Amino acid sequence: MDATVKIHVLTLFPSLFDAFLKESIVGIARDKGALDVSTVDFRDFATDRHRTVDDRPYGGGPGMVIKPEPVFDAIENVRQTSGNESMPLILFTPTGEPMDQRRAEWLAAQPESLMLCGRYEGFDERIHEGFDWVEISLGPFVMSGGEIAAMAAIESAARLLPGVLGHEESAVQDSFAQNRLDHPHYTRPPSYRGRQVPDVLLSGDHERIARWRENQSETRTATWADRFPRAFDEQSPQGATSPHTWKEKAER
Repeated sequence: MDATVKIHVLTLFPSLFDAFLKESIVGIARDKGALDVSTVDFRDFATDRHRTVDDRPYGGGPGMVIKPEPVFDAIENVRQTSGNESMPLILFTPTGEPMDQRRAEWLAAQPESLMLCGRYEGFDERIHEGFDWVEISLGPFVMSGGEIAAMAAIESAARLLPGVLGHEESAVQDSFAQNRLDHPHYTRPPSYRGRQVPDVLLSGDHERIARWRENQSETRTATWADRFPRAFDEQSPQGATSPHTWKEKAER
């Protein structure tokens, strides 16, 4: 087994992760020793008897703002306890880069990292300024906190760790792993409510099946790229196949 990937999650709601860390791929990754996720309640680093972690914003306005003191102290405690001052620090924020497969691969390659999950109206800006963050966003929509974003990032990385998936090719063939969408999948029964499994998949001809799957993947990718060109551009690394090329290949 390769070295364990360690992720520290700073959150005000650590119990949200209880079931997530035990089930499915993430649970398997932890059971196999490929992944170690620890949750840290940064409310534990509040210094007053009320364990206050937020306060009203200067200048007025709605909502409450996460105070800098408990967050700074929590991050510094994790760094000191782990002995790793250089681990990447990940902040889930609307100003971050879009989460994509390349970032999942990057996260899976980090021996140790820390994720900070926000709540309320946001963070005191000094938290942004005080550390060198990798800022990530799931997209242009609003959630109540960063916990679901952290779970999405953790699961996307966990399934890439060696020995976690039942078949090593699964992660390689997934959508976006090769900068394109996956082909359609079918299983038993061969006929269901008038819908048939394509004959080629029942033929036993592995070369024909491979060609069919590649063609379906290209067609799906071209259709998706035409419908969501902005999303395609955000998902695609420099030098990746353009949506026009996928369309041309699919139409051959």
